[in-house]
Amino acid sequence: MTRIKTDICIIGAGSGGLSIAAGASQMGAKVVLLEGHLMGGDCLNFGCVPSKALIAAGKQAYAMGHTGDLGIKAVDPDIDYAAAKDHVRNVIDTIAPVDSQERFEGFGVHVIREFGRFISETEVQAGENVIEARRFVIATGSGPFVPPIPGLDSVDVYTNENIFDLRERPDHLLVIGGGPIGMEMAQAHRRLGCKVTVIEGMKAMGKDDPEMAEIVLDKLRGEGIEIVENASAEKVSKGGEGVIVHTSQGDFSGTHLLMAVGRKVNIDKLDLEKANVEYDRAVKVGADLRSVSNKKVYAVGDAAGGLQFTHVAGYHAGVVIRSILFGLPSKQRTDHIPWATYTDPELAQVGLTEAQAKEQHGDKLEVVRFPYHENDRAIAEGKTTGLIKVMVVKGRPVGASIVGSMAGELIGMWAMAIANKMKMSAIASTVLPYPTVSEINKRAAGAYFSPRLFDSSMVKRVVGLVQRWLP
Repeated sequence: MTRIKTDICIIGAGSGGLSIAAGASQMGAKVVLLEGHLMGGDCLNFGCVPSKALIAAGKQAYAMGHTGDLGIKAVDPDIDYAAAKDHVRNVIDTIAPVDSQERFEGFGVHVIREFGRFISETEVQAGENVIEARRFVIATGSGPFVPPIPGLDSVDVYTNENIFDLRERPDHLLVIGGGPIGMEMAQAHRRLGCKVTVIEGMKAMGKDDPEMAEIVLDKLRGEGIEIVENASAEKVSKGGEGVIVHTSQGDFSGTHLLMAVGRKVNIDKLDLEKANVEYDRAVKVGADLRSVSNKKVYAVGDAAGGLQFTHVAGYHAGVVIRSILFGLPSKQRTDHIPWATYTDPELAQVGLTEAQAKEQHGDKLEVVRFPYHENDRAIAEGKTTGLIKVMVVKGRPVGASIVGSMAGELIGMWAMAIANKMKMSAIASTVLPYPTVSEINKRAAGAYFSPRLFDSSMVKRVVGLVQRWLP
């Protein structure tokens, strides 16, 4: 058994763990990084990266067959599903060196490719190594949750961890779960030539702004995706086309089954009890991301039990680095965290939704809107489906919802505004190049000021006086 003493021991080499390891080691701390599976974690290998690569392939196929009124004749795309998966693998392989063991060892990080588990409040064992550290960071991320539906063990079940290894195109993909992962994969597979049925126990995209979600769902249904809501999966069996999902709304048959009902935090194998680390579905932490029961232990990303996004793990890394390396008080915020669902159209959100803002701010809330079909660039490109809503309280945005082309890009301006407590005037006074889709953001800010300028009798009286007295 080898004993190692270090300043920081990080368990998990996903987005959060890698960010902390890179920052801490380059600023002079001794860092041990433990990873028993793949460097880069879920995002690189099974999540964000491969899903967006497959979505890109589907988008290309769809564009060839749906050219609109642009003067280009539509053609039936010749789709090679296996080649699309090759594209996914090539994308992963291109990005992988950035997250590689060799790169982080170059930073001075001691990388151990073993799973870690606590053996005391100050020690973790990883293979034949015992690591004693001043601080520990749990950055183990999450994996797909597979509910205990009777009969699942009788069929092949795909999740985001193995769907990208599938080489033969499914004739009919059944997707259990109508959240972001389920809907992204449903549309990508439909565009790659699969018949797709989504089975959701409640409301599809039920955590999103209902008005925005309905725009996405209408588009997906229009592309031929069957979306069955309020249909709890009660049993799974072999039969029909291959797999049958028995639900409260009837039986649905398909050739392949994708489970996309949510995520489960990877903490089961950590032996947290031996470290006096309290947990439920995730590690119990305070706003400083420190364990509430063992102050030597931090948790970031999904392991901290909050929003499950890669960029949140990266944000948490900055919070933890300030605390561990510099001893500064550092706490996380959530009001400025954006997210996006990469369907077509995309749906993006930051801060409060309209319903949340109404509940929290009541009559102080103003909601301003602007539609895509009045944006010149969107008109030029034939991408006029969508709108933006901005929730404003006393001149400051407290939330923004966008559905439409490039919504995931557009939401960044509002994330910046909320993070820095900027006013709507900062957006309205920003000069943007013409014609760009980003003008939608400025036009939304303009919609906030328009009634104050053009419908104000006081403004009109002042202008009238000035015009009479100007030489």
